[in-house]
Amino acid sequence: MSDQGSLKKHHAILGGCVALAAMLGGCGKGTPPAAEAAPAIHVMIETAVRGAIDHVVSADAVLYPVNQSGVTPKISAPVRRVLVNRGDHVRAGQLLAELESTDLAAAAEEAKQLYEQAQAQYQTTTGATVPEDRTKAETDVQTAQQAADAAKKLYDNRVGLVREGALAQKLADDAKVAMVQAQSQMETAQRHLQALSQVSQREAVRGSGAQMNAAKARYENAVAQLSYGRVTSPIAGVIAERLVYPGEMASSTAPLVSIVDISQVVARANVPVKEASSITVGRPARITGPNGDVAGKVSVVSPTTTANSTTVEVWVQTPNPGEKLKPGDTVRLAIIAETIQNTVIVPASALLNSDTGGQKVMVIGSDLVAHERMVTVGVRQGERVQILSGVQEGDQVVTSGGLGLEDKAKVVIDQPKPEEEEDQGADDSADDSKGKDAQGKDAKGKQ
Repeated sequence: MSDQGSLKKHHAILGGCVALAAMLGGCGKGTPPAAEAAPAIHVMIETAVRGAIDHVVSADAVLYPVNQSGVTPKISAPVRRVLVNRGDHVRAGQLLAELESTDLAAAAEEAKQLYEQAQAQYQTTTGATVPEDRTKAETDVQTAQQAADAAKKLYDNRVGLVREGALAQKLADDAKVAMVQAQSQMETAQRHLQALSQVSQREAVRGSGAQMNAAKARYENAVAQLSYGRVTSPIAGVIAERLVYPGEMASSTAPLVSIVDISQVVARANVPVKEASSITVGRPARITGPNGDVAGKVSVVSPTTTANSTTVEVWVQTPNPGEKLKPGDTVRLAIIAETIQNTVIVPASALLNSDTGGQKVMVIGSDLVAHERMVTVGVRQGERVQILSGVQEGDQVVTSGGLGLEDKAKVVIDQPKPEEEEDQGADDSADDSKGKDAQGKDAKGKQ
């Protein structure tokens, strides 16, 4: 290669380097682009409102019948027949079983005859004996009175004759003795009549009446014993268990059948003392079971704690139409212990855990800037929470997008889509998909 060719090649390389340097220098001297601003965070908000919220106490509970009875006979006797089976519905007073009672029937009949005899004796005493005795005593008094009057008259007459000298003194003395005897007999008859009127007749009537009453009591007791051979239901309900059969010996210490009344049921729950202190009888409640929710009311709040625990037993009673709720089932109770009025309420989704402990919410100001607020939470009811401090009525709290949102961060508020628009969008998407599928099929067909 000649020197001239080498020089040209050198100049060309040098020119390229200078041009490249010029380009690099131009890029270095230009002004850097401005830094992009941090993007705003999209959130959804709701307004803190003032209103009422229920303090709900929840607990697990077991269902019991509203009433139940183990029907035990009052006498021990062989079973003649049993008229019910398990699952039968019975009414109060319905005959359940009959016991052998032939001996009791005979005893009742004997007692009846003795009672009727005592009644007859009482009627005789009060209607004949006593009046006759009184009449005789009164007659005796009258007779004695007449004899005494006659004897006194005779004595007075003889005394006058003796005074005139027409009669001997001895005859006057004899008349005096006769008069004294007649007066004594009259006094005796009067005392007998008085005693008969005040004591004898009254006690005779009382004694006869007592005998009649005793006979009546024995008869009624025999009738009662006989009635015990017919065992009836003390309550209305369903036969839960049948324990005897005809021919077996029924005992007065063991039940024949067991009856439960499940027209209503009682859910019994053990509630902590602190929560039970706000529950009163009559408060509304909900019972959640396998067949859904039913409404009830608090019927019992135990005045003492449960043995060996720090809980109080609370009963909630509810109607049981169709007997769908079964005793022994486990259910969930929600008792409205109280309704708190005029308090600040926010959605539960607005609550966040604070890094320093406790709970917080993010409040959006009019400048679309998030502000962190520490809050004191009260009672909760489903998706609503009572705020005791930290939020005021009318504050806009973040309900979605608040997780990780920093204090004083810029936000963009999203509006929830109406259900109609969402449904329409879903329908349009489906139509578009169908159109695309049809187009694809057409394209394949053309191919």
